[in-house]
Amino acid sequence: MQHSIQCAIFRGGTSKGVFFREEDLPPAGSDRDRLLLRVMGSPDPRQIDGLGGAVSTTSKVAIIAKADGTEADVDYTFAQVSIDKTVVDYKGNCGNISSAVGPYAIEMGLVGAADPETVVRIYNTNTKKVIYSHVLTPGGRITYDGDFSISGVPGTSAEVKLAFRNPGGAVTGSLLPTGNPIDLIEVPGIGRLAVSIVDAANPLVFVRAVDIGLSGKELPDVIDTDERILAMLEAIRGTAAVRLGFIDEVRDSATKSPAVPKLTIVAKAETFRTTSGELVGADDADLLGRMMSMQKTHKTYALTGALCTAAAAVVEGSIVREMAREGFDPLNLRIGHPGGVIQAGVETGREENGILTIPWAYGYRTARLLMKGTAFYN
Repeated sequence: MQHSIQCAIFRGGTSKGVFFREEDLPPAGSDRDRLLLRVMGSPDPRQIDGLGGAVSTTSKVAIIAKADGTEADVDYTFAQVSIDKTVVDYKGNCGNISSAVGPYAIEMGLVGAADPETVVRIYNTNTKKVIYSHVLTPGGRITYDGDFSISGVPGTSAEVKLAFRNPGGAVTGSLLPTGNPIDLIEVPGIGRLAVSIVDAANPLVFVRAVDIGLSGKELPDVIDTDERILAMLEAIRGTAAVRLGFIDEVRDSATKSPAVPKLTIVAKAETFRTTSGELVGADDADLLGRMMSMQKTHKTYALTGALCTAAAAVVEGSIVREMAREGFDPLNLRIGHPGGVIQAGVETGREENGILTIPWAYGYRTARLLMKGTAFYN
């Protein structure tokens, strides 16, 4: 029997997702998850019977509601829908999808538009953090036209500036969940390995490319077609997930905590080629990064990952600080990734006891409405 639900599809940054009004969905729980899986066409490697795009960056959902409090205009819940498993993961946020929440809220009349810019205050229920989305609305009308470009998206569009307030400890409650800038973890089948686990906007586990036999310049196809590398990276990520208390056994990482922490391989900046064949010079980036997303290589770089990388770069003694170019600008860290370069920045502060704080993190994206209407599922 066919069922239907109202939705919209937005591109947000280098991701694409299906947006729902929370009032149109069943309450949080198994019924909601089943609906999202059916609408996206999961589990199926091609998601041929749904709206998913068969890669992690296009199998995402945003659930939006009018906020009740005074600190935010809308509540936003992010869901990462597994492609080949019956898993819907809510543990972290997606910065790219976040960039489309402001435009969606304006399109749906949840927030009134001002001239020339509308600031939409977004409460992310996954991380319990507030995001300020600066959306261009000349004449009180939203526009998607502009001259801002981001790596991994063809053409130009209107810039969306995202300001993340107090992003540290988004999932774990602490910028350094283990209390250490570097930890030595015992990875099954690999042995002892140095990692930095940092939580800002999303928790990431960083590893030096050289420590695992990689250069940091690998393109997604190189990693994703090598089962040995994929197994090694998931073992590292799973060990970090156990260390964070997300799971009890490393072997359960892909099913019980598939989305966080995100594993990121970092290396010093060198000249590299993108997936489109473009040559990016060593001076055009402050470090190289390769992120994993849902057990595959991210085709570009997640925005929350970029924010966390920028935060990790200002942590003395971290692997990211070690790999970053000397004298880099904390407000404009340039990360070389398979699609090109992404920029993100952080403001820093200190508590009375000297502990580092991150009061603000900034990212810059574009977003565009692709479709709104009715989705059908059975």
